[in-house]
Amino acid sequence: MSREVVDADDERAEGNPTADMQAVRPVPFRGGGFTHGRRLGPVAPLVFLSVLVLWEAGSRSGIISPVALPAPSEALGALADLVTTGMLWKHFGASLYRLAIGWTLGSLLGIAVGLLIGLFSLARAGLLPLVSALFPIPKIALLPLFIIWFGIGEGSKVATILFGTFFPTVIATYGGVDNVDRNLIRMGQSFGLSWLSIVRKIIVPGAMPAILSGFRISASIAIVLLVAAEMIGAEHGIGAYILMAGALFATDQLIAGVALLSALGLTIGWLIGRAERALLSWRT
Repeated sequence: MSREVVDADDERAEGNPTADMQAVRPVPFRGGGFTHGRRLGPVAPLVFLSVLVLWEAGSRSGIISPVALPAPSEALGALADLVTTGMLWKHFGASLYRLAIGWTLGSLLGIAVGLLIGLFSLARAGLLPLVSALFPIPKIALLPLFIIWFGIGEGSKVATILFGTFFPTVIATYGGVDNVDRNLIRMGQSFGLSWLSIVRKIIVPGAMPAILSGFRISASIAIVLLVAAEMIGAEHGIGAYILMAGALFATDQLIAGVALLSALGLTIGWLIGRAERALLSWRT
């Protein structure tokens, strides 16, 4: 046996740290938990720009008929006209005002009723069948009734949005409460926490992911109801602008209005995403 082999054996026997480090193979980390990578942020803008470039190229080459679908540059020109004439903020501001009031009130009422259904058996027995019966009704079908009740002005439009966003929020809230781990509640009870503390520290945080997911759904419904309500008896608003553009067969203005709705939806989705990062940081 050579002297080098003997020395190596002696180092392993004596627990030499250098020899141990060379003998140990690194184990890759496998506990990522299906977390999404944040380095893929530029993918979405690239995909969006690619669609716009292909759309513009198809319109300029004649593959896409300008009568059926105008080029993005024409829609951009219609948006520029809105900015120049000062009508952009009148339409966008009116829609944003109606959406903010209707969606906020509907969400707050929906969270309150959802918590009642999720926490109290009497409220579940009395309110859950009513919610289940009214939720499938198309809310836009009730707009003529809201006009009779609240008039042709802002009240009927806000009421339509409120009524439409209320039910998805209720269902998401009490569903989130029902899905809270009961072992956590029993643990809080065993530690002597009061009922209010259990609700505030365990149930509400545990139901928050479902509530925020309900916000995304109710916001989309609110935008749809906003456009439908503004197409009936509204002078200003994105829905009224789209209706006017469709009546005049001004497809470039119509696409511009749709782009405004898309920007509004993306902004709301981004704000809800920021709220999720702030309120659900305990999940990471």
